[in-house]
Amino acid sequence: MCNHMVVVTGGPGSGKSSLIEALARRGFHTMPEGGRAIIQDQVTIGGTALPWSDRAAFAELMLGWELRSHRKASAMTESVIMDRGIPDVIGYLTLCGLPVPPHVEAAAKHYPYNRHVFLAPYWDAIFTQDAERKQDKQEAEATGRVMAETYTRLGYRVVGLPFAGIEARADFVADHLRTSTTT
Repeated sequence: MCNHMVVVTGGPGSGKSSLIEALARRGFHTMPEGGRAIIQDQVTIGGTALPWSDRAAFAELMLGWELRSHRKASAMTESVIMDRGIPDVIGYLTLCGLPVPPHVEAAAKHYPYNRHVFLAPYWDAIFTQDAERKQDKQEAEATGRVMAETYTRLGYRVVGLPFAGIEARADFVADHLRTSTTT
């Protein structure tokens, strides 16, 4: 495992990115999520690798993003908070009912993260949709469940984030990283 690379996962609209921004303000290194950027780029260029157009192509672009993020984070020596990881691609494909290609499973095995993965559970009070986040509440809830199942199947310990404000969640993650044995 790459102990200094810590993944935050969960469904859309569960507060992952806001939490990671709060941790960045506290001095943690971070890696952004690829999904939103990929959607924005595909829309800009008229591409079809979108979750509402070509989900398999979208997953391949997400895999490429996560591999690059892993490589970049691997070169760092301090903790890096990752907004999703390679196993999220497996979870996405599973959620969509698409086959998981062998190279995606291989990537998840060859490029590990810290064994503790933080899960932002679906939280109705903060869930919103926007131009890139078109999933409904049911899909957001299902995504969180699938991500937890995927990471658990791959040998990670999923740590649920509390239903609390951004700063309280940031305290929870920072305290966990300071006090837990993450080997």
